[in-house]
Parts: sequence; C-alpha cells; structure tokens
Amino acid sequence: MQKGYQISFFTEQSRRKDGRPMGNWILETAKSLGIPGATLFPAAEGYGRDGWLKSASFFESGEQSVEVRVAVTEADAERLIERIRSENLGVFCVKTPIEFGIL
Repeated sequence: MQKGYQISFFTEQSRRKDGRPMGNWILETAKSLGIPGATLFPAAEGYGRDGWLKSASFFESGEQSVEVRVAVTEADAERLIERIRSENLGVFCVKTPIEFGIL
C-alpha cells in the first residue's frame, strides 16, 4: 500500500473551461499530468456556497453537481493542485490523507 491523498474537486456540469465541461477538463488535465486514474461522478442533488439546490432533474441538468476524484501520491497531489490553482478556476477541493494500492 502507498500513502498519499484522495482529492475531490466539485463543480457544476454547466461550468466550462476551454469549451469543455469543467469536470471533463479536470479529468483530462489529471490524465495529461500522468496521473494513473481519475473518476467523474455526477451527483443527484447538492448545494454549494451559494445555498442553491442543484439537481439532476431533466429541466435542470446543466446545474447538476459533479465530482472528480483521484487517489494520488503526495508528489502527484502537489502537481495536480498547483495546475488547477494556476488556472484560477475557483473549484472547491477536498484533500484527504489515505493509503491506496492494488490488492
């Protein structure tokens, strides 16, 4: 098992970066940095700093919350967070210490 971090980035489906949905952009950025895996999760419902409820209902799918989650080493965590920070995206991030590996 390796020690590292689970990092989760939270955004909405309607937010975009370089013409792509923000969640997909983060996923592609992680891949371009050589991070071996990342997952994009759609959320059924949630709310953020603004207090507005975001839902995956048919009429509001553009406001659906999404999460991009990665399990990475400390070095990869630093590289990914710095890359996201350098773009000044304003996405919420949670970084949690973990142990991970293939069993």
